[in-house]
Amino acid sequence: MSDLVRIVRFHQVGGPDVLRIDELPLPQPGPGEARLRVKAIGLNHGEIMFRNDRFYLTPNLPSQNGYEASGVVEAVGAGVDANLLGKIRSTLPTFSLNDYGVYGEVAIVPASALAPYPESMTFEEGTSIWMQYITAYGALVHHAKVGRGDYVVLTAASGSVGPGAIQITKAEGAIAIATTRTLAKRDALLEAGADHVIVTAEEDVRARIMEITNGVGARVIFDCVGGAGILELAKAIANNGLILVYGLLSGEPTPFPVYESWQAAAALKSFKVMGYSIFEITNHPETLKRAVKYVNEKLDSGHLRPRIDRTFPLAGIADAHRYMESGQQLGKIVVTV
Repeated sequence: MSDLVRIVRFHQVGGPDVLRIDELPLPQPGPGEARLRVKAIGLNHGEIMFRNDRFYLTPNLPSQNGYEASGVVEAVGAGVDANLLGKIRSTLPTFSLNDYGVYGEVAIVPASALAPYPESMTFEEGTSIWMQYITAYGALVHHAKVGRGDYVVLTAASGSVGPGAIQITKAEGAIAIATTRTLAKRDALLEAGADHVIVTAEEDVRARIMEITNGVGARVIFDCVGGAGILELAKAIANNGLILVYGLLSGEPTPFPVYESWQAAAALKSFKVMGYSIFEITNHPETLKRAVKYVNEKLDSGHLRPRIDRTFPLAGIADAHRYMESGQQLGKIVVTV
């Protein structure tokens, strides 16, 4: 085994080209840590924002990146159970990107961030689980308590979290209404399990939601776009419904629709708007334990199955970031090592 390993870092913030593959000495795990020999890496939009210095963290340069990897545990630090050695694990997004990152041939991570997944799954599937499914679980199951017959709107549903959110919506017996900007992904979203697809560039979003829900409106809207579009979504929320905003793909300020119009007035319809992130779940051990149990049970039962959109080699990590920024994906973008 070489004493040098390839680790992806960025020495300045900016576009995909700032990502560099540095050859560095093989890192050793410290107390409470483990070293994962990485086989596959799952990409997430937050990592693009981190690289651009648009995340909630300011990168400490030179910085690593990446929350999700799967591989084989090859070393452990003090205080870590040696029985982990040789086990196949994937990483839970429980750590700060200023402390840890998984882009590379190996990754040092907290041992507590390593989780098993069904043995029948590939490394590519194993790295595509936790961010999408725990994000969706936290919003739809933990907060919204989605149930049979509920209408659930999932915006920009072709992204990293969207397919998982569709699957969890369906697993809970609810009706999944996916939105996408253009017609190009309509059929693929239907194939991925959506009951209805709204093409936002061609259809009146409010009118279509009200038509699908027989005039009642959606009980839950899971929105990763934010911005002024929330005012239209609010017109299509049911009385006492819930809008969860977990992303800001629009790049615009997101208003709170108290009295924007009678159709979108929280004060009249008694709906709630809340900001949400996966860290609400991952930062609380008991809540995270329930989320991991839920995901593994649904994976075992076949209700959940990660959808891989495209894979790239580690040498093509910048191309993988460019592809994610292009918005062409439907499912997870994976980098193989």
